[in-house]
Amino acid sequence: MSCEDFVETASPGDGLGGLTPKRVLSCEDCLSARRCASDVGEWGEETVMLGVGIDWAEEFHLVALGRPGEGVIEVVRVGHNPPAVDALVNRIVALECDPAQVRVVIETRHGLLVDRLVDAGFVVVPVNPDLISRRRGPAKKKDDAEDARIACLLALDRFAGLRPLIPHGPIAAELRAIARDDERAVRDERRLLNRLRADLLTVFPAAVTIAGKDMGAPRFLRMLQRWPTAEALGSVSRDELVEWCRAQRSGYGERFADRVAAALAAEQFCAPAHLVRAKVDTIRLATAQLLLLGAQRRAWQRRMSELLLGATPTHTGGDDHGQEHKPGQAFAGGEIYLSFPGLGTRLAARIAGEIGDHIEQFSTPNCLQCYAGAAPVTRRSGKRALVVAHRQACNRYLADAVPKWAFASLRRSGWAMEFYQGKRDRGNSHNAALRALGNRWLEVLWHCLHKGVRYQEDIHTANRNRAMSREPTQAA
Repeated sequence: MSCEDFVETASPGDGLGGLTPKRVLSCEDCLSARRCASDVGEWGEETVMLGVGIDWAEEFHLVALGRPGEGVIEVVRVGHNPPAVDALVNRIVALECDPAQVRVVIETRHGLLVDRLVDAGFVVVPVNPDLISRRRGPAKKKDDAEDARIACLLALDRFAGLRPLIPHGPIAAELRAIARDDERAVRDERRLLNRLRADLLTVFPAAVTIAGKDMGAPRFLRMLQRWPTAEALGSVSRDELVEWCRAQRSGYGERFADRVAAALAAEQFCAPAHLVRAKVDTIRLATAQLLLLGAQRRAWQRRMSELLLGATPTHTGGDDHGQEHKPGQAFAGGEIYLSFPGLGTRLAARIAGEIGDHIEQFSTPNCLQCYAGAAPVTRRSGKRALVVAHRQACNRYLADAVPKWAFASLRRSGWAMEFYQGKRDRGNSHNAALRALGNRWLEVLWHCLHKGVRYQEDIHTANRNRAMSREPTQAA
């Protein structure tokens, strides 16, 4: 590669700057460039399309612009701020006045940059980063400018078979954001509970006995917040503890006071005084965090129910920022999700938020199953026997929620338990059987969403028996 093959493409100064290669470096990119050049005659002289490839980052983005027949014509660096992104949009509009003829390839489907490009009317095509890495050439050298060029050539390739992004509506986007935050809060809550249990076993083992199987109960956490040591809790009389339970509006105060007295009376290890003093503030901090997480998760659950069913929101405290929600605005198909066995408010919100309010983007049930990671990957080549592998390229949030849905449906659906048990009898593991059952549930969900009908167990069981050429079993 000679010096003429390099041009100054990035802005100098305090930024990245420097020289970036102008030619493509892989055979696939050469084929894409030739294909784009041959597409000019097919599209006609009156049709002009602009390809945009973006290698995004937190502070700045590298953007490659190209035209059919010309390849990449410009690579620019854009800061991650509103003026710089607006200038990029104006530059793209100056090159192509019709936003529908602008195809943007980027390695993400979320974020403020993607929202701004969608609002401008451009066709945004999110791609898997592995698709870019496979086209980097034999050396597989990572270079941001080169990744932007490869993405631009993908945008110019009519035969790449990439699907444009269909953005979520406001209700679906809010539901997805709340559901993801709630799922993250579950992991934080479990981590804090494990830490609290370890601290209590060290300095206050009687508290673990008092908590029993529900260490995250609000009454128990408030008790620890007020009396974080065995000495402090032992100084409280039974009547005072019962009166405190009544003030907390929790029932069975006498039974709780008896359990506390029995746990304190049992023989327990005594921790050193200096260790107890050191852990007091740690225990109070953990209980305060757990109480805040529990209150926020309950508020999120109410909001998710409102978004799914369109009920009138009720503000339960906190800063509402002066926002007034309009009643009756519900997620499209929210009542359909809640009609399925095993889908409560939280789990239905997670699945509905990830699928979105445009079910038409999944042309077949298999498209939805692959997006959720439930459809297996099969390989058979030459003398190799059939290999069934777990799908890795999928929506990880949806892939985590579907097996939980399948597990929750076992006690509420007869055919689900029968299907699961049949898989186990054939030697499948517990997780493999749940993935197979989740794959079936997604197929049923796709048909219900496309037809706009709620799930009915008897109708689906009859259809399933008919498909299996088996008469339905009659109840005795």
